Amino acid sequence: MTYTFHAKETVSLLKQLVEIPSPSGFTKEIMDFMENILKQLQVDYIRTNKGALIATIKGADETKHRLLTAHTDTLGAMVKEVKGSGRLKLTMVGGFNWNAVEGEYCTIHTADGKKIRGTILMHQTTVHVYKNASGLPRDEQNIEVRIDEKVLTAEDTRKLGVEVGDFVSFDPRFEETETGFIKSRHLDDKASTALLLQLIKIIQDTKVTLPHTTHFYISNNEEIGYGGNSNVPAETVEYLAVDMGAIGDGQSSDEYTVSICAKDSSGPYHYELTRQLVELAKKENIDYKLDIYPYYGSDASAAIRAGYDVKHALLGPGIEASHAYERTHIDSLENTAKLLYSYVFAKMS
Repeated sequence: MTYTFHAKETVSLLKQLVEIPSPSGFTKEIMDFMENILKQLQVDYIRTNKGALIATIKGADETKHRLLTAHTDTLGAMVKEVKGSGRLKLTMVGGFNWNAVEGEYCTIHTADGKKIRGTILMHQTTVHVYKNASGLPRDEQNIEVRIDEKVLTAEDTRKLGVEVGDFVSFDPRFEETETGFIKSRHLDDKASTALLLQLIKIIQDTKVTLPHTTHFYISNNEEIGYGGNSNVPAETVEYLAVDMGAIGDGQSSDEYTVSICAKDSSGPYHYELTRQLVELAKKENIDYKLDIYPYYGSDASAAIRAGYDVKHALLGPGIEASHAYERTHIDSLENTAKLLYSYVFAKMS
């Protein structure tokens, strides 16, 4: 069967996903959205106690299963302290550098459901007052949220309903350029989530039988290290994490190909399964890069650490400026989609 990549539909879905705030620990809205999509696709699924979704499509072989996973949780922050000035100190959710969000607009999500706007800034931003501000560290002591409300004291801010423990989400600023680039925060890992949803849709629409029963695990805790390491069906033989390819000096990955990871900080991925992905890419003329990510871990490696006896692999679109204001290209999304399609319709090696 000939594969067709629906670019506009994929990008539209991706935009919807990144515009739903979902820092790790604050993912109910995005997972409800995902659940509604799975209902529309009429695919069987379960929702775990941790809030993840596992959709299952039966295949010809029901004894050896595959599992593909992507995650909807993103980087974010929580209110650490309501300062005497009425501004907010933050603590990170996930791993990033504070300079990556300095100057970004944000939303404070209060316990009673209010959404209060603000901006993440250095306390010493005003150059006409703080002469040496440029040399100060960007850290939890100096970064704060300036709330877009009339507040002068901690009491003023608390009257708005803001309190320690409230989540703070960063504006995604999604943009699709005429040259095919997609720029947005949270492409990690909502780009891959969109691709898995589109893959499920193709399978359901065409009603073609997969060679193996296949699970699509949408996790919601990956950025804090334990998204996909529970509820893995016992019949699972192959576990494929669909995440991002990291781009930078010394890396092979780029914004135009699908990145296949041979090794990350957790160690080598399963050699034979990784080679099968490479051979599928070659066979189907899919542009790919084989790479090693030195400061990276995936839900597949989390599952291995949890003790699951599976063959694990990792692939995904190349994402520039990971954990900052990210960018990829439609070509990378298409090449990743093609490899995913080829993989789920191939027999196990």
